[in-house]
Amino acid sequence: MKPEERKQRLSLTLLFSAVFLVFFFLTGVIITAVILLLVHLDVLVLGSSVLQTDLIVGVIVLSSVVLGTLLTGLLSHIPLGPVNKIINAMNALAAGDFHTRLQFSGRLARNPTARELTRSFNTMASELEHTEMLRSDFINNFSHEFKTPIVSIAGFAKLLKRGNLTPEEQREYLDIIERESLRLSAMATNVLSMTKVENQTILTDVTRYDLSEQIRSCVLLLEPKWSKKRIEWDVEPEEFFVSGSRALLEEVWLNLIDNAVKFSPEGALVTVSIARTGRALAVRFTNRGPQIPAEDRDAIFRKFYQADGSHATEGNGIGLAVVRRIAQLHGGSVTAESDGEATTFTVTLPDRPAAGQG
Repeated sequence: MKPEERKQRLSLTLLFSAVFLVFFFLTGVIITAVILLLVHLDVLVLGSSVLQTDLIVGVIVLSSVVLGTLLTGLLSHIPLGPVNKIINAMNALAAGDFHTRLQFSGRLARNPTARELTRSFNTMASELEHTEMLRSDFINNFSHEFKTPIVSIAGFAKLLKRGNLTPEEQREYLDIIERESLRLSAMATNVLSMTKVENQTILTDVTRYDLSEQIRSCVLLLEPKWSKKRIEWDVEPEEFFVSGSRALLEEVWLNLIDNAVKFSPEGALVTVSIARTGRALAVRFTNRGPQIPAEDRDAIFRKFYQADGSHATEGNGIGLAVVRRIAQLHGGSVTAESDGEATTFTVTLPDRPAAGQG
């Protein structure tokens, strides 16, 4: 914690302590008043019996307890009010009301620590609300996209089952079934990949290997996709080595290559470059596709987010989230830059030796 933050939180603690000290002071005043009254009554009842004196003392003590309890009940909302407000807001959030926002008033609202608490809580609530919206959209979209190929497969399988088809029609229907099956497989793979990397906290299979060769292999693996659009490639010829999880980083390059192909016009050029920047490697994928609006350049890395609200392009908003999570697991990052001419995704990875190497 920074010294300035420690100072701000200490000031809030002192504020609450001061309120409780006021209560102790009021309690002391009440007790003192009761004692003085008791002494005065002792003087008045000097000739009274012991029983009468004890009765009077008992009434006074009971009255002071009742008065103190009432006073505490009436005034306790002052220090406990903000605490109750926080608890109520948290309960509402836990119940699924993601529109809940925390807001203090008066002097407390001007306290730096209270402002920090308000800002953190409201940011958390906003992120939960946004994630819930994306999750709902994802379920709706994914259900639709998952159902479409299933219906196609079932429909063309029925046609094949009926028979009386020419060999050309049979091949065409089988090609459609194969394509839709691969589409289903890709969607399921993306969901499983996201689940796997989300639950992973450390890398256990780190090795040092030829990064350039891996990227070239990934480009060749997706040749059926980019050859249909006559995409041309300019891939970094120099050899670079990286320390990381070969399997996880392959998912990164496959997702980014697939993304570049998906959004490139026919006959376009996709450039892959690798550069050493200090003690890191920057891998850049540049395609000449539609511009990504500035407000979407960070959001596209969130789970379930799709910049194309019409869903005219394939995808379920998971691929880039997987890319970012894998980059983070490697201690790196991923960013997107886009203008009217080109879009570039840059993955930055630490250039460090594998475990056991100097």
